[in-house]
Amino acid sequence: MLSHCFSASMKDNNFDGLKEQQEPRKTHVLTRFRHCASRSLLALSVLFSVTACATVDPVQPKDGEAFSYAWLKGYARQLATSPYQSQQGELPDSLQRLDWDDYQEIQFNKDAALWRDQHSKFRTELFHLGLGFDTPIHMYELEKGKSTPIPYMPSEFRYGKSNVDASKLPEDLGFAGFRMQFATDWQRDVVAFLGASYFRAVGSEMQYGLSARGLAIDTALPRPEEFPVFTHFWLEKPATGSDVVTVYALMDSPSVTGAYRFDMTPGEPFKMRVDSAIYPRKSVERLGVAPMTSMFMIGENDRRTNYDWRAEIHDSDGLAMQTGNGEWIWRPLGNPANLQFNAYSDSNPKGFGLLQRDRHFDHYQDDGVFYEKRPSLWIEPLGDWGKGSVQLVEIPTLDETFDNIVAFWNPAAPVEAGQELLYSYNMYWGSHPPVQSNRARVVDTFTGIGGVIGKKRQYYSKRFVIDFAGGSLSMLGRDTEVKAVITSSEGRVEIESARPLHSINGYRAMFDLVPPNGESKPINLRVYLEANGQPLTETWQYQWVPPAEKDRELHNAGHLK
Repeated sequence: MLSHCFSASMKDNNFDGLKEQQEPRKTHVLTRFRHCASRSLLALSVLFSVTACATVDPVQPKDGEAFSYAWLKGYARQLATSPYQSQQGELPDSLQRLDWDDYQEIQFNKDAALWRDQHSKFRTELFHLGLGFDTPIHMYELEKGKSTPIPYMPSEFRYGKSNVDASKLPEDLGFAGFRMQFATDWQRDVVAFLGASYFRAVGSEMQYGLSARGLAIDTALPRPEEFPVFTHFWLEKPATGSDVVTVYALMDSPSVTGAYRFDMTPGEPFKMRVDSAIYPRKSVERLGVAPMTSMFMIGENDRRTNYDWRAEIHDSDGLAMQTGNGEWIWRPLGNPANLQFNAYSDSNPKGFGLLQRDRHFDHYQDDGVFYEKRPSLWIEPLGDWGKGSVQLVEIPTLDETFDNIVAFWNPAAPVEAGQELLYSYNMYWGSHPPVQSNRARVVDTFTGIGGVIGKKRQYYSKRFVIDFAGGSLSMLGRDTEVKAVITSSEGRVEIESARPLHSINGYRAMFDLVPPNGESKPINLRVYLEANGQPLTETWQYQWVPPAEKDRELHNAGHLK
């Protein structure tokens, strides 16, 4: 059964009117539906997984004991030995009844921002509870090892026309999350944490896009996905003039607890150093480390939902991987008719990420949300991650406000209760990843019906066109023979070619794939260019599901014989 889990994702919040750079469209919803999918599409149910939590006792070191990441790990480890305690409760009716416009009326008073008058390059503003954000979060300020609770105070918010009577809200209400600004621009965010364990950041284009999470549990299994929650945050006061800010977080869920440290440096790209310690309460079938959540609706390679006037609609257009043995792989994303799950086995990966490579406005023609400015996110593992796989989940969507793409690292070793799992990694948010292959990269993928123009098609085939640019392609001599190395798990490859494409100073690989008769199971494809037996490009990987036999239209014109 396919379960749709509602999570308080930050996908389309303009966060206090950040104008066009950060999505002002009210047609988008603040709390986007996260599709938590299974392999079966026989039925559909809706599970709302965000719960309202009552306040809990503050998590603080004992008097005289300094706060540290080591202390937080010890606390999380101890918490994992106790049964999970649900903190379900109810928000005041006035906050539960808020719609999108009402919630947008509630804004933090910028004059009350943390560190505003302390010669800091950072300021922190807090999110109010309400709408879909109904899990109270505890916030602390941290300075020189001393942790001080940040109390909820209605006076630090403006309630506008929301019809919320602040005087009737409880004093211990708590917060929904936080956002930060940097000295280069006090109006627009550089990072925000809001909803479950979701967060996101911006590069130099100051444009929000895909989201990240602290952890994913049981994504794309035949049961509801579990969403761990950052229940407590410690915001460490930055040193005067410092470009780095540190945040600590405590994670809790029925299956795991966790301690997280984020060292964040704004810029191009925005860099996060993440240290995480995960303590399972019980065995976890599918653990997702460094998970990313994005959206792909329409692209050059996939126009299944081609009823929109815009040619492309996506936050990310591909999954990039640098394997442990140094191979570079590009996997274009798609919007499948049915859920697709892929696992790419590896050992000690060098990096992976969801990227927005296509950065041309004319390809999107969207002057409201500017998809060409969406940041890419690259994960750089630190230390020994061992054996596992980069896993990709693609879920059908008919609307751009649905996050339908999930990618993460899944360790091969079983995850059992009582373990300590340590993962450290760098995250880079920006226009381009910090490392790229020195070989040519895929710049476009096109698909369509196969066959020879001007000749009547006698059978069905699919045309694949892959454009490569960069690397040494522009240096190739006219007599150099370039070959497309094509591998298909099923079907027959025909009409293959590789020829120069001068408009991009690169090469175009093209081929048709004839699927097996009567079969519609997924077909895996691999393509790269070589010359003299040496690879010239990264490896293009793709998964195509042929249409049912009855749907394989030949589209022959009447005049063809």
